Amino acid sequence: MKEVLKLDILAIGVHPDDIELSCSGTLLKHIEQGYLVGLCDLTQGELGTRGNAPLRLKEAENARALMGAKVRENLEMKDGFFEHSPLNIRKIATVIRKYRPDIVLANALDDRHPDHGRAAKLIADACFYSGLRKIEDGFEAWRPKALYHYIQDRNLTPDFVVDISSFIEKKMELIQSFKSQFFDPEAKEPSTPISSKAFLDFIYAKNKSMGRSIGVDYAEGFNQSRILGVKDLFDLQ
Repeated sequence: MKEVLKLDILAIGVHPDDIELSCSGTLLKHIEQGYLVGLCDLTQGELGTRGNAPLRLKEAENARALMGAKVRENLEMKDGFFEHSPLNIRKIATVIRKYRPDIVLANALDDRHPDHGRAAKLIADACFYSGLRKIEDGFEAWRPKALYHYIQDRNLTPDFVVDISSFIEKKMELIQSFKSQFFDPEAKEPSTPISSKAFLDFIYAKNKSMGRSIGVDYAEGFNQSRILGVKDLFDLQ
């Protein structure tokens, strides 16, 4: 079997910048605690109005380095037109087996962008199939202990939130690593729903709203499809 770098958390997003927008504060918090984090983008975001695939790949790598994540892979699925197919399930399952994460973070269960919910189902299925020993790809079977879906554009009710108050400014710096996509007063490309300063203000406000639910300044929200367990009642905020 091939040698692997064992990760604690693997965050997967369908587009470069999905991870930074939605769960990078949580990742920064866990990296500071000593956990090993890796990133995986399903597409190159080539259908985006602004920028292009090579530029977005460069921005994604810059964000990885700034975050301190150990690896970032791109599976080069077709932006907008990737399918829930055996081939794409295998691609994701192979990355999961390669890095053997205990936790996988994935796209929102439902969102404004149709790719997000479709990717959530695809990633969830790959997490299951990665544990089947009779599927062979050169790596040992591995199934993550937990899969959590970060919340994206739509204001879904979270099943739990993570305090990111100490990391909100670094999160915003990571988002702005994707200069082609977000607010840049010198940009010459067309405006989009995410390219205005108001969108960055929205990210602050969304995380502030999440934080209010547990009495902190900023938080990120997650959904899950299984029952959560706690060690004792005093772990709950």
